[in-house]
Amino acid sequence: MSVGIGERLRDVRKRRGMTQRELSSQSGVSLSLIRKLEQGERDDTRLETARRLASALRVPTTSLMTDSPEESASQVSLDRWEPVRRALIAPLAAGNDLEGPTLQGVRAALWDATPLFSGDRFAELGAVLPSLLRDAEELAQADPAGRAVRARLMLLTGWLLTQTRQFDAAEMALERALDGATDRLQGASAVSTQCWLLLRRGRLADARALATRWADDAEPRISKATPAELSAWGWLLLRLSAASVRDNRPGESEDALRLAHSAAVAMGREYDPPENFLSSFGPITVALKRVENAAIVNRPDRVLQLAAHIPVDKLKPTSNNRNRHLLDVADAYARTRRFAEAIDVLQKVRAGSPEWLPNQRYARDIMGRLVVGRRTLTPEMRTLSDAVGLPL
Repeated sequence: MSVGIGERLRDVRKRRGMTQRELSSQSGVSLSLIRKLEQGERDDTRLETARRLASALRVPTTSLMTDSPEESASQVSLDRWEPVRRALIAPLAAGNDLEGPTLQGVRAALWDATPLFSGDRFAELGAVLPSLLRDAEELAQADPAGRAVRARLMLLTGWLLTQTRQFDAAEMALERALDGATDRLQGASAVSTQCWLLLRRGRLADARALATRWADDAEPRISKATPAELSAWGWLLLRLSAASVRDNRPGESEDALRLAHSAAVAMGREYDPPENFLSSFGPITVALKRVENAAIVNRPDRVLQLAAHIPVDKLKPTSNNRNRHLLDVADAYARTRRFAEAIDVLQKVRAGSPEWLPNQRYARDIMGRLVVGRRTLTPEMRTLSDAVGLPL
């Protein structure tokens, strides 16, 4: 017996592009029973019937019966990053006959790997990051100058693992990044990413407190501040705004966003240092976060109104800020039943960041809304559903 099979049956059938009548013909299950299941008139069926339906739909029988459809996708992500987690926690290997890493060599390797982080090239990072982490750790133990390199690598690794929902490992890496920070700006960058991690874990009060404390300490004299100082302060304010709006503190959120806007105005343009893509900041970045706040409070009309004035095409296709914004826009289109526009936006994200998109639960939520909202799915919608990892 399978409770709630009807909703899963309908979603999978639509994903396969089959009508109820076609499913009946291919499975041998009566059309009337399929209709009753999908309409909720029947909420159970025999296991053998479920197996016949699953066979016709080319999915495991349990996929019509499971209450945890994200389990298999989560396991894939865990398996991919297991070597990285081991490299973070494993002690250094015992001495061997190989020559140890050099400061110049690890710096060069980190520089070469930085485009992999900024470009969301997860498969390549999964291959090179474990050895780079171990080399950086060995170097830091042998050469004090190597500690700054290790801190920078830990920051990028913490950011990556937060992005891919490996939260415990991300916390470990970011704590090491902050401990090894060589100056106030590097520390602020680590804290900004820690705030993002706290937000993703739902620890809103902790994120607000941390962002507030560091933003107060990092506030520069705007007339004399460098772009790096404005960026560090601005990002802490954006994290504070994000935590506050999620914690139903709209006044605090707007105050923080206003101050971030003042930093962006002083910047005068988008600051995008090639050596530190996490510090990208400016008027467009702040505008994107204003849209995000509107999405959080469920104002799809406001999202689309604000987004119409943001030149997102000036940002790199691999920019996570750009792509997160585009998901907000796609979600707003989906909520207002402008399904074709939502699909177009998701296709745009997929074209620019094909490895980033499947890691976004938000994208799966949007596609789930689109699947439910349409009587039938186009081939394009089915392809996108597969691309974002929407479970069958």
